[in-house]
Amino acid sequence: MSGYFEIIDAADGGFRTRLRGPSGELLAVSETFPTKRQAAAGIGLIREVAGTGLIRDMSSGHRGEPFRRRLRLLRAQSGRTAFGQPRAAQADPAVHGTVTARTTLQRTGSRRWHSVT
Repeated sequence: MSGYFEIIDAADGGFRTRLRGPSGELLAVSETFPTKRQAAAGIGLIREVAGTGLIRDMSSGHRGEPFRRRLRLLRAQSGRTAFGQPRAAQADPAVHGTVTARTTLQRTGSRRWHSVT
């Protein structure tokens, strides 16, 4: 089962939303919304932001830079690909047939990838 949202009554009147994980653990609680309709719209916004939003590292010692950039630097230093495989294992002839050129996927837009040789 996946996580789910709940709309609950707020103590100060209005409604709040809660995001629960697959086993029912509380992950997030929203601000207070005056109506259920606005609470449901807030859930829609959370879904959109969660699917496309950057992760910013605001912990001590960091300046709020996007976490993805730091993740790329860490991967480059470790010699691993985006999928956690060693770079030499990225193009496996046993899986992909005869490999004549090393092919890499690059992201060109929000959800678009294209092949670069």
